[in-house]
Amino acid sequence: MKIMSDELKSKIESLLIVTSKPVSIKKLAEVLSVKPKEVEERIELISRDLNNKGGGIRLLQNNGQVQLASAPDNAALVQEYLKNDLTGELTKPSLETLTIIAYRQPITKAEIEQIRGVNCSLILRNLMIRGLVEAEYNKERSATEYAVTLDFVKFLGLNSVNELPDFAKLNSDENLEKLFAAAPQQLEADDDRVIKVAVNQS
Repeated sequence: MKIMSDELKSKIESLLIVTSKPVSIKKLAEVLSVKPKEVEERIELISRDLNNKGGGIRLLQNNGQVQLASAPDNAALVQEYLKNDLTGELTKPSLETLTIIAYRQPITKAEIEQIRGVNCSLILRNLMIRGLVEAEYNKERSATEYAVTLDFVKFLGLNSVNELPDFAKLNSDENLEKLFAAAPQQLEADDDRVIKVAVNQS
């Protein structure tokens, strides 16, 4: 089905907003079932809209990849905001995502979102910046997989994630709702530092 020009531009913008890392024009074309040339044309339109109007969002392009980013003029403000955001307590959604990864690793973003029912791009970014989660591309699955870091395990005072409460059961259990209800409180009771971890101090 042919996608109208304005509709294609809108779809590309939506994908760029929810993507936490650079994405190739080829990948966008595959997802949208259009030719790369069509994506390139819409990317140029988006670039003109964002980069020439003095707004707070820019479209970055490099070697066939594109990504939305904040305007350079706002760098200091953004850095201060992220510093406060990343050194405070973990939110319940972040704890839920971290719990899923710890019990189900390695796990893809799509699998995490299937369990949680919401987009997890920003949460995963924050967890990686904090040093709690790491990502690695799996060629066989053609997908990026997420796992908790050794620093996370060390910070909890464990030797491995296998020592997490009910790990054997929950590692193979497809239903994590009960864990969401209990795990954050359990983790907080076991070690209050888990929800107060600072950047690079997991």
